[in-house]
Amino acid sequence: MSIALCPGSFDPITNGHLDVIRRAAGIFDKVLVTVFHNPRKTPLFTIPERMQMAREATADIPNVEVDSCDGLLVEYARSRGVNVIVKGLRAVSDFETEFQMAQMNRELEPSIETMFIMTKTENLFLSSRIIKEIVFLGGDVSRFVPPVVNTMLQKKKEGS
Repeated sequence: MSIALCPGSFDPITNGHLDVIRRAAGIFDKVLVTVFHNPRKTPLFTIPERMQMAREATADIPNVEVDSCDGLLVEYARSRGVNVIVKGLRAVSDFETEFQMAQMNRELEPSIETMFIMTKTENLFLSSRIIKEIVFLGGDVSRFVPPVVNTMLQKKKEGS
């Protein structure tokens, strides 16, 4: 069984993330969408909230499972029998960062490959950071995120 891992902070999950996840689900038998804790970031949503959004957003993709981890990516991947780490790319700047991480992951665990999926053109500009900025400045992001995410963003905005 081929198992892929789509890791990210998913704070929140966007239509760009979903595009990559759906395409990976068409290639692999199973896709683990894993919400990782990144100590360098201050998230808007808790890990359970991010997992809930990811679960609802991917509920129609039968071979996707949502999980979380706060450890090292390759150790988690190894523990789950992952063959491939799938990362989405938007721009050259993404490639530089992701390439460096992929090379380090290969050094740490040579048996796990990294596969890059280019995002669709309509998602090139999407990022969780930009989505949050737009919402908190009063903009409408409903066409860029799944409905559950839009609802939870509005709740966070009202609570701030």
